[in-house]
Amino acid sequence: MLGLRKASRSDDDMKKRSLSYASWVLGLVAVAVVFGNQASHATELKEPALKSWDDYVQAANSQMKDRVASGTFLWVDEDSNRLKQVRAGKILVFPVGPHVPKPVPKGLIHDWIGAAYFPNTKLADVLAVVHDYDHYQEYYKPSVVESKSLTQPGGDDRFSMLLVNKEVVAKMALDSEYEACYQKVSLDRWYGVAYTTRIQEIREYGHSGEHKLPPDQGSGYIWRLYSIARFEERDGGVYVEIEAMALSRDIPVAFRLVADPIVRRVSKNSLLISLRQMQDAVRSTEKDADYANAHFLPSSGNCGAAAEPETNGTARPPRP
Repeated sequence: MLGLRKASRSDDDMKKRSLSYASWVLGLVAVAVVFGNQASHATELKEPALKSWDDYVQAANSQMKDRVASGTFLWVDEDSNRLKQVRAGKILVFPVGPHVPKPVPKGLIHDWIGAAYFPNTKLADVLAVVHDYDHYQEYYKPSVVESKSLTQPGGDDRFSMLLVNKEVVAKMALDSEYEACYQKVSLDRWYGVAYTTRIQEIREYGHSGEHKLPPDQGSGYIWRLYSIARFEERDGGVYVEIEAMALSRDIPVAFRLVADPIVRRVSKNSLLISLRQMQDAVRSTEKDADYANAHFLPSSGNCGAAAEPETNGTARPPRP
């Protein structure tokens, strides 16, 4: 999720492959709950917020293209001290930009990046866990209650997750579907994008009055999710970076001074925990010699040729 099958490591087999992961989603679920506490009345996603989101995602993809072209692939390589800390085993999580969450018309954009180093690990083992959608509910519990691969033979990578933060709010859940793709940059470098095609809020989750709201309606905890992930095998292990982005409703001005620091703290801690969960999942499966082979996925075509947006209008990623 480099040579996932022992029987074939050719460039044709490894050109492009779908990718998805849960860790960046889980890093933002807790943030969504904060919004629910500050602004509980229902709302709808507005066009100005969606336009700002689409522009932001386009800019993020352009920056990823620049990373590939420049050769400075990893964020940690931009700062020697940053690289030293991660190489020593510290997980770094920072906001992308000085104003996060970033106010946009009728919404907020959250953008965080996390970096970790998995020592004594092969890229194939990391990517096998990333592709194992059906076991996300085990790797990333208790936040992921259900997970399922929706990928059809020859189609793009698709999967679903039911996300619940039971510790904060037991009556709310998010039912979500995702599409993703993965691009080989070189023998030891890969990157991928993953994004929501549908998010629906479930009210009264687990109770007799449980019901699912239409897409783009509800409390506005999270309207959209998008991520860019980078993986590089070197120094005897694998560097993993995840930039997690989300679009949510705005926080009322009266609460903003109090809520913003909470949002930043919860975002940082949640993404840090999610990267640890990913590493634990890799550790639990890498001893199985057949695991990477079992979770090999054939090429799904051009990463930039994603399917048209679903009914909720999620923007598709541009051609890498």
